[in-house]
Amino acid sequence: MIEENNIFIGNKPVMNYVLAVVTQINEGKTEVNIRARGRAISKAVDVAEIIKNRFLPGSEIGEIKTHTEEITNPDGRITKVSTIEIPIISSND
Repeated sequence: MIEENNIFIGNKPVMNYVLAVVTQINEGKTEVNIRARGRAISKAVDVAEIIKNRFLPGSEIGEIKTHTEEITNPDGRITKVSTIEIPIISSND
């Protein structure tokens, strides 16, 4: 189930994801989860740090969760991919 407060990191520029998180927090959400897997994990960390340090200095990074997902490739092989979830918690002051 896809929740409304999840931002999935992909191939877009970092600032697109920063804007998406800031928009959700400005709309009243107190927590937004940044999610990524594989090579996008470093971009997710960049997004969280930019938000915390530049755009929402009163926000905090919650408990970071890491997982491993099994994905079936188009050729039928199963591959394990690392995932990360970084919650951004806003005080909304």
